Amino acid sequence: MLIQEVAPRDGLQSEAAFVATADKIALVDALSAAGFSRIEVSSFVSPRAVPALRDAAEVFAGIRRRPGTVCVALVPNPKGAERALAAGADEINLVASVSETHNRANMGMSPAASIEGFARIMETVRGARVSTNATVATAFGCPFEGGQAADKVIAQVERYLDLSIEGVTLADTTGMANPRQVERLVRRTLAILPASRLTLHFHNTRGVGLANVLAAYQAGARRFDAALGGLGGCPFAPGATGNICTEDLASMADEMGIAIGLDLGALIALSRSLPQLVGHDVPGQVARAGRPCDLHPVPKVA
Repeated sequence: MLIQEVAPRDGLQSEAAFVATADKIALVDALSAAGFSRIEVSSFVSPRAVPALRDAAEVFAGIRRRPGTVCVALVPNPKGAERALAAGADEINLVASVSETHNRANMGMSPAASIEGFARIMETVRGARVSTNATVATAFGCPFEGGQAADKVIAQVERYLDLSIEGVTLADTTGMANPRQVERLVRRTLAILPASRLTLHFHNTRGVGLANVLAAYQAGARRFDAALGGLGGCPFAPGATGNICTEDLASMADEMGIAIGLDLGALIALSRSLPQLVGHDVPGQVARAGRPCDLHPVPKVA
């Protein structure tokens, strides 16, 4: 199982208090040292739109590059792609919702217009040493429209592939997915895309994030986004909590004998430092309870 860490971007983008650039750099460096082969470092969007990530270029310039770790940047348009290339991003990620309403709320345009923009971004990065990924947001449901037809999701994946985008992420943007739905959509997607190019992005809004991971894994998926401590959330879905928690996912995989290639102890220690970084408690469970193998002394009987 490959876990891509998204806390530095997706986790921190919604934080009310600005996390200092030096602290972001230290977080990315610590995640890299814990063994991640993929980290979503930041986003080259307008500082007015996402002020929490206004220091994206400085963060990329300051991190230690570990051989074998792909540093990902989210970009919204050709200008953002140019900035990501200048910063040395190894991969760019593009996002369009399959839901018309959500995409207009999030991006200010229709999904079709967003994907037309992807073509211009692909032209911008043509010939550059950067890989590309595109996300189908609200793939498992929209907070405004409800469920989205699987045929519609698959059609958007196919449009991405027609643009020569290498990787695709199916995102449960507001935590509306259920395991049976996940299994069906993953199987359909894997019929047109190899598992090495498909990523699943789940939120734990309704408490079934890890169940959805397991359903996707059993259907053949092998790559998953997660955020340290369960940071993050969608600003356009009232009450939406964060991404699935990295250390909770890593612990579950480890207990099941699924190789993840990460230092779980380092992840837990890093997660326990997050409240000091962001100024509030985080929803991860393993960092609170400890791993299942962390046994306790027998209580004394009076």
